[in-house]
Amino acid sequence: MKLLTLGINHHTAPVAIREKVAFDPEFLQEALHDLRQHLLGANQSGLPEATILSTCNRTEVYCAANDANAAGILHEATFDWLAKTQQLAPSSLEPHIYSLPQSDAVRHAFRVACGLDSMVIGETQILGQMKDAVRTANDAGVLGTYLNQLFQKTFAVAKEVRGSTEIGAHSISMAAASVRLSERIFEKISDQKILFIGAGEMITLCATHFVARKPKNVAIANRTIERGQELANSIASQDIQAESFKLSELPGRLHEFDIVISSTASSLPIIGLGMVESALKQRRHKPMVMIDLAVPRDFEPEISRLDDVYLYTVDDLGVMIQTGTNLRQAAVSQAEAIIEDRVGNFMHWMQGRNAVPLIQDIQQQGEHLRQLELERAMKRLMRGDDPQEVLNAMAQGLTNKFLHGSLHALQHSNGAERDALIKLLPKLFASHSKPEDH
Repeated sequence: MKLLTLGINHHTAPVAIREKVAFDPEFLQEALHDLRQHLLGANQSGLPEATILSTCNRTEVYCAANDANAAGILHEATFDWLAKTQQLAPSSLEPHIYSLPQSDAVRHAFRVACGLDSMVIGETQILGQMKDAVRTANDAGVLGTYLNQLFQKTFAVAKEVRGSTEIGAHSISMAAASVRLSERIFEKISDQKILFIGAGEMITLCATHFVARKPKNVAIANRTIERGQELANSIASQDIQAESFKLSELPGRLHEFDIVISSTASSLPIIGLGMVESALKQRRHKPMVMIDLAVPRDFEPEISRLDDVYLYTVDDLGVMIQTGTNLRQAAVSQAEAIIEDRVGNFMHWMQGRNAVPLIQDIQQQGEHLRQLELERAMKRLMRGDDPQEVLNAMAQGLTNKFLHGSLHALQHSNGAERDALIKLLPKLFASHSKPEDH
């Protein structure tokens, strides 16, 4: 069985490239089915397994295929599928892609789940995103035995690392970084009106951090007013007013807000240059901070050219959140040591799984020989032969058949093959019991 992880992340590509590769969550199952069919067409020797992890910082395809020559096939087929599905020229995608086979794929999965490959070292959100990706693959029926085992081990390793190291200590979250960037422009968040676009996990985290600064007013703009109102109710207090409105009302209300944070699953920008220009005119060009936490981006990139707008993307926040790297380095080293050991354990399990067909074949051959000798012995007993002689003959027959293949191979081999057999056969026939045990 061959494993492969092929992907793109914040280490290898800017957000302008990552957003072109990202998958819409609503169509992820459809993409998984299409991927499996594509891999099946490239490799006919087994049913491929697949999982897609797509977040603001990474899009990764995890594959497994049962073929001794599948490593190269998997890479080519998966890369071709990704480029074709996302309508990208292979030449534009290839410089940003990493392809990790076998133990490298296992190690990468472990590091991602532990937050070692994240923009925020030690962050926990990626683990939940990975679990969602696995759940989606399982619901789509494309997970399979090997990837299921890989991810279950991955989650166990993440739990072990977080429980035995301080990998999450001293880290600055994306939400906290958003507050700090805003404070660079506005000295007091308490004097500002804040708009959150979306109502998912990232926006909820950001709202929690900003509300702690007691802003003048908070609003939630969301496609569904019910979900937006639910979030508004959760952050409203005696000191803070919070409201919600439909996303369709955004053009007429954008000018009311000083800080705008957006994180939606939209495949296209929802805030355009013209909308912001109109808002600035109504604000008489009072500055605005805009923080785009979405991939694909929610704000048109051209907005950053406006003099009175401070637009930040997830990559801009990434520069700030590197603070504390030295403090976390000891925990990172501990985590890497744990991961390396667990990678070895998983690869040992995979090698054991590869031997299962051979073990089953040997067991079937052994059962066939046992049945032959048993039937011969039963016939002799039914004829009235001496039971002692029958048992001796059956034991002798089983011994001869058991040793025949090995002795025949030894007698008809030479050179390196014979030397290898001489070293191997004593291990195969070594006795693990002592006379006194019987």
